[in-house]
Amino acid sequence: MHNIDIELVEMTLDVMKYVINRITKTAPELGQPKKEEELRSMVGDTITSAGIGGEKAFDLFKDVLIKATVPIDHPRHLAFVPASPTRAAIMFDLVTSASSIHGAYWMEGAGGIFCENEAMKWLVSLTGLPEPAFGVFTSGGTAANLSAMVTAREAWRKNTDNINEKALIITSSGAHSSIKSMAKVIDADVVLVETEDSMSATMLVNALKGLTEHQRKRLFAVVATGGTTNAGIIDDLDGIGSICEQEGLWFHVDAAYGGGALASKQARPLFKGIERANSITIDPHKWLFSPYDCGAIIYKNPELAKEAHSQEGSYLDIFKDEGAHGFNPSDYQIQLTRRVRGLPLWFSLAMHGTDKYEWAVQQGIELANLAGKIIGENPVVELVREPSLSCVLFRRKGWTPDDYRNWTYKNHRDGFALVTPTKWKNQGVYETVARFCFINPDTTESDIRAILDSMK
Repeated sequence: MHNIDIELVEMTLDVMKYVINRITKTAPELGQPKKEEELRSMVGDTITSAGIGGEKAFDLFKDVLIKATVPIDHPRHLAFVPASPTRAAIMFDLVTSASSIHGAYWMEGAGGIFCENEAMKWLVSLTGLPEPAFGVFTSGGTAANLSAMVTAREAWRKNTDNINEKALIITSSGAHSSIKSMAKVIDADVVLVETEDSMSATMLVNALKGLTEHQRKRLFAVVATGGTTNAGIIDDLDGIGSICEQEGLWFHVDAAYGGGALASKQARPLFKGIERANSITIDPHKWLFSPYDCGAIIYKNPELAKEAHSQEGSYLDIFKDEGAHGFNPSDYQIQLTRRVRGLPLWFSLAMHGTDKYEWAVQQGIELANLAGKIIGENPVVELVREPSLSCVLFRRKGWTPDDYRNWTYKNHRDGFALVTPTKWKNQGVYETVARFCFINPDTTESDIRAILDSMK
């Protein structure tokens, strides 16, 4: 199966034809999932002792399996946080895989890691963090948040009084679910500031006052959000950062979704105070147009991350030799083995330039503001709150949760759009509402109007 023969050549041509066709589609088919038993009845057994052959396997994928997926880059996919990787990034993701680069250590991956680091320099520059701030690409925001928390906790445990203490984190109820999940991974407790809106410095002060003396001893980090997933809300980063500095707490900003907006000079002032953070999460596979999976964790002091994550082993000693000297990404996050997942971002940035990235990000913000204006003029819908970043929360007057759910499924079944409801806490009560999240610059005003018209 490692031989180069005519079957491999023909398969390569088939794959390239598929890739070219997929990349040049501006509106791919909006597929929908099927039950496992339904898919199995359609494709049969694909893993057998003798193999079914590349042609048959690829035909099953093209004709059946891919149609049971929802493309993240469809212009009317406005649910969750969609994505819209550039064609250049998609092409270079293929190159990245074909190049078989191990991205953990400079000795094996120097050229690829160099490219990643060029992209990382640009990303760090957007945050305003002072030198020697730097970071590394991860599999996504969850891995980035976990890497930051481990680094923060290990720095806190340099004080020997904290070695046997269970750590404690403060964040808001509007923070991403991965914060609470990753706290479980490191066996830390979480104190929630109850707000779906922006967490303010005053809220943090009140939370600190509410801690017992022992809880205050256990507190090691505050996690703020730079653009909530639900509504694009940015916490008071400057005020929270100031308190963290005064209290000697690690200040982490989860900007996995919203951090892409830093590429826009118009939006950057909204993140005032992010430069005070000890660590920042940004996902290029969200609003910086990279393919999955590509997250990033950035540290104000990378040496603290290296102390927390660098692995030891006799088989790894060679990577510390002078002849292998260079930046080792595995030293700064939880993974040892990793692909050079920042390469597609690097190539797309190198090809298009940062000005085009700024335009594309700004387009998402302008689409959200346009949607807000159209909703304001439409008698059957109304805004729940003003658009924030590229998120818009709105309600269809008179609808129940079932109405939203049925509307979502009908539009999806029809291959028209994927727009899902969410919940918003209003005066202490959760309400089901509709939500847009704009990432794809190919989404049009006509798309927005057509989706709203489908609610009549």
